[in-house]
Amino acid sequence: DMLTISTIAKKHNLLIIEDAAQAHLADINGQPVGTFGDAAIFSFYPTKNMTSGEGGMIVLGSPAQARLCKLLRNQGMEQRYQNEVVGFNLRMTDIHAAIGRSQLKKIQAWTRTRQENAAYLNQRITEVITPFIPDGYSHVFHQYTVRVSTDRDLFSLKLTESGVGNSVYYPTQVHKLPSFNLELNLKHTEVATQQVLSLPVHPSLSKKDLNQIADAVNRVGASLK
Repeated sequence: DMLTISTIAKKHNLLIIEDAAQAHLADINGQPVGTFGDAAIFSFYPTKNMTSGEGGMIVLGSPAQARLCKLLRNQGMEQRYQNEVVGFNLRMTDIHAAIGRSQLKKIQAWTRTRQENAAYLNQRITEVITPFIPDGYSHVFHQYTVRVSTDRDLFSLKLTESGVGNSVYYPTQVHKLPSFNLELNLKHTEVATQQVLSLPVHPSLSKKDLNQIADAVNRVGASLK
């Protein structure tokens, strides 16, 4: 809820850094993600809604911050051998940039197809909880993730046996990863981790594919009740 988060940040003078890695072209009430905070990042990893082969993009509202990031990505230099800060070698190659520029021309059409595929699946699937989209929000469906109230892992196995690919993304809660290992009581996170299952929604799916997915989900869901 970026509107509420923005209000809280303004009240307490906090910075907002948006993780928009999987949200290319998503928006809230027409305002694009990546424009609510002080900075935002988008990923161009090959599995994302668009790719440059690898890498990503940072979006900034401040020219001074943008210049600093440009320095940091190029060994701290704007001019050759004039290292203003201690930087890194994080430059995107021209080849990757060319791929990304080509993909930018296609992402709007791909996004519309993802949204249409998701809407069709929402209409056809009845045996699991399908994604909910609040009014005013535009979902770009990097993943189409349902919630399974029965045995999710058995559900996944039976779907696979039916010829429908599926996956559980992020099976371990962030606070339980070894890099954090925090003692927190996050009951809704726990339940979601046990229930979520992602189904195909990519732009290359045909209507036959979508019907196969929906039929298999409904069939497996009915069998596990």
